[in-house]
Amino acid sequence: MPTNNAGAIPERVVNLDEARLRHGAKADHMAEMVMGADPLADAVITELDELGKEGRRILNAGLAEGLERLGEEPPKAIKALLEQLETVPSWVDPAMLDRGEAVAHSVPPVWFRIAVITTTLSHTYSSPAIARTLVQTGQLTKMAPRRLIETGMWVGSINQPGGLHRGAPGYVATAQVRLLHARVRATALKHGWDPAVWGVPIGQVDTARTWLDFTLINSRATSAIGIVYSLEEQQKRYAYWSYVAYLLGLDPSFYEDVTDDESAGRLLDLLDSTSAPPDDNSRALTAAMIDATAQVLAAAPDALMDEEQYRDLTHGVLRLTLGSEHAGHLGVPESAAGHLLPLIGLLNGQARRWQTFTPESAAAAIEENVSGGLSPELVEFLVPGGTAYANTIRESVPG
Repeated sequence: MPTNNAGAIPERVVNLDEARLRHGAKADHMAEMVMGADPLADAVITELDELGKEGRRILNAGLAEGLERLGEEPPKAIKALLEQLETVPSWVDPAMLDRGEAVAHSVPPVWFRIAVITTTLSHTYSSPAIARTLVQTGQLTKMAPRRLIETGMWVGSINQPGGLHRGAPGYVATAQVRLLHARVRATALKHGWDPAVWGVPIGQVDTARTWLDFTLINSRATSAIGIVYSLEEQQKRYAYWSYVAYLLGLDPSFYEDVTDDESAGRLLDLLDSTSAPPDDNSRALTAAMIDATAQVLAAAPDALMDEEQYRDLTHGVLRLTLGSEHAGHLGVPESAAGHLLPLIGLLNGQARRWQTFTPESAAAAIEENVSGGLSPELVEFLVPGGTAYANTIRESVPG
């Protein structure tokens, strides 16, 4: 599991004394983990660079078919990573994996696209350290539509029933995302990244923050448009995403005590309060992602509005989800459609009450949403040549 590099607390950690008053020893642990990486994934990247195409073939085969299919002597680092990935923790319920992330499938796809992915990514970008890492990978603002689609595809593969079983699309994609983080980390450290200032690039704290963005920020985004998760639904979501965290190589200390939005909120407060405000990189990435959201939604066959209207609606959802002050720091303007969001929330809330009125109606809604997955042909059309995380094992980070 992840280990820490010894040394002073990086300069990116701010307001630590205040955080200690609110969070006690967890604040110091978090500050130390800013230097925490992912030794298993990092070692695989080093090994792949040494082995070349053969190493990439072995890794892909291991992810798809399992370690046992690789023979007696697979490469050491690849073997160690696969052993960890394939060791399902005792707290994971196999029936939960069979069902998939059922709570997420209770959200109509149109609202999932509008509210969840863009809000999640925007909060991720609000960390100057994460934004700096992403900007250094090159052309990310220009590639925003593709990144938006890729993120949605990753989450969709995770959420599918059975998607996290060994060799299934969500399992493979999550391992690829983890290796992409390791590749970016290695590249950044080779090109002038200063750990004394910024900590380890896409290290443990950044992964924890991203994990909260896909859980807590997701919940806040759906709540902003009237789709409120019950406590039982929250607990199911965090149980499911705890296994995602495990597959991503996140240290259990970050997620083992997070079981609902309230406990997740305490962790997010710790991470947000010790991070500097959004910077120009954060604002550039957020603006590009908002534009990409409007472009993708307006181009969809079932589009109900034009690009400018979708952009304005996205502004409103972001300001309602993140709060006006935080959204303002990200450069998100006031929304002309903001006054409509309470009505939209009311209508969505009423629809959800009918949807969950009986177990049969809830199951029918989930089945309908699950059936709307992407075909292989559509995936190739949307991201020709494969996703960035599927191409992580190339020798350089894709732009």
